[in-house]
Amino acid sequence: MQIIIPIKQVPETSNVKMNEETGTMVREGVESIVNPLDLYAIEVGIQLKEEHGGKITVITMGPPSADKALREAIAMGCDKGILVSGKEFAGSDTWATSYTLSSAIKEAGEFDLIIAGERATDGDTGQVGPGMASFLDIPLATYTSKIVKINSKNIVVERLIEEGYETLKMPLPALLTVVKEISYPRLPTLRGKQRAKKTAIPLWSKSNMKLKQTNLGLKGSPTRVVKITHPKVTRRGTIVKVSDEKTLNEAVSRMIKFMLGKGLI
Repeated sequence: MQIIIPIKQVPETSNVKMNEETGTMVREGVESIVNPLDLYAIEVGIQLKEEHGGKITVITMGPPSADKALREAIAMGCDKGILVSGKEFAGSDTWATSYTLSSAIKEAGEFDLIIAGERATDGDTGQVGPGMASFLDIPLATYTSKIVKINSKNIVVERLIEEGYETLKMPLPALLTVVKEISYPRLPTLRGKQRAKKTAIPLWSKSNMKLKQTNLGLKGSPTRVVKITHPKVTRRGTIVKVSDEKTLNEAVSRMIKFMLGKGLI
């Protein structure tokens, strides 16, 4: 079984910064980690490999430092990585990112299954997985919580929906985006870290792939952030000090009056 896992290197949540002029995320000089939700996709891929055999290729698009994310995935148990990097990809929105990653997947060769995290913690859109499935013209199951059955032709999954769970049967190749419920990510082993350190990771740019220049980077992105504002908290709560039974009764009366005025009771 040939499995492809697209991952992303994201800033730690506390370090997320935006460039207010371009509307893009500032990544230079910011400590980054593997997108936490991608770790669940990696774990599922490794479990399938252990059960059915095969190879796992991890792909990421980002700066040269994203090499670190690929090596972490290899240390966990993936087989090889591909880094898609270049100035031409800078500022890509979810559409341009989906286009570039799907193009890299086509160049990587035949595959049976693509497993992606539900969303990235920096953009939080959940659009890249479905976008790749659209460009590749393959079946898609989002919010996958369980792989029920898989063989050389089909896959049966359970996906999380508002009312509970939905069971889907899809032909392969297919793409899944997975939720936390599906697995518990393992830690890299010492042997895995040693293998990851020695693994050669190729760097792909527009010269390695059949890409349309008009679909790349900020210029090829049909959506963009046009304005960034910082919300101001202007609400001022009323503090009522209670020191005895009389002030307690007064506080309760004021609260009831307030809630009645807002139509809450």
